[in-house]
Amino acid sequence: MRGLTVVGGGHVGCVLGRLFSRAGAFTVQDVLARSAGSAAQAAAFIGAGTPAAVGGVMRTADVYMLTVTDDQIVPACEALAAAAPLQGAVVFHCSGALASDRLQAARAAGAFVASVHPIRSFADVDAVAADFAGTFCGVEGDRQALDVLLPALAAIGARAVQIDPAAKTVYHAAAVFASNYLVTVIDAALRAYQAAGIPENVARELARPLAIESMENAFRLGTAPALTGPVARGDMATVLRQQDAVMAWDAATGQLYRALVPPTIALAERKRAGQP
Repeated sequence: MRGLTVVGGGHVGCVLGRLFSRAGAFTVQDVLARSAGSAAQAAAFIGAGTPAAVGGVMRTADVYMLTVTDDQIVPACEALAAAAPLQGAVVFHCSGALASDRLQAARAAGAFVASVHPIRSFADVDAVAADFAGTFCGVEGDRQALDVLLPALAAIGARAVQIDPAAKTVYHAAAVFASNYLVTVIDAALRAYQAAGIPENVARELARPLAIESMENAFRLGTAPALTGPVARGDMATVLRQQDAVMAWDAATGQLYRALVPPTIALAERKRAGQP
């Protein structure tokens, strides 16, 4: 079984390390983190591997998984290339925003490189580890690296999706739209309800069915058929009146409302044309 070294003691590294180990996809050898304490905590969660602080003793591995922050991927890769023989090894990172070309130092040292991005929120690592099966992972990189990684991902129940490395940043922006900015829009709705005198806990209950039903319809029917409301009806007088009212209440939220009008108009046009 191939040996895996985990570089980075964060949530993604801990979850994938545990899953790879338990599925028998890799043998976790060393778990490196910035401090010995962090490395020990990560190894304990994974349930395998020898903890070590960055710069400490590290055994040669077949596969190296870099789960450091995006700004540390290049320096971590350079440090790895200087510390370990990488000829024929697989080196991959788990960033959603950066492509595998950031691992050039490893490639120059003879490694095959890739990126694997699990499309999940890792806020609750225990929950993600327990319910990872079916998780989509965006993958790209050298064929030799993917030949090793794709079976390992299949072993932990992941669903690999090949992506264009040249569009990696746009790919990651898609996740931000679908997750982070969705929360921002819901926050705007809750604050607007509260501005109308509705308590925050009641505002959540008002917004919940609208948000959930809209999302379910979008995924079931397509975004254009799921669109309802004044823009979909062509009631631009109401839209402009709302825009002015929101702007008067809170300028930043008014700017958000105004920014969403043009793409919603385009979506409404697709709906009228019978497009999904």
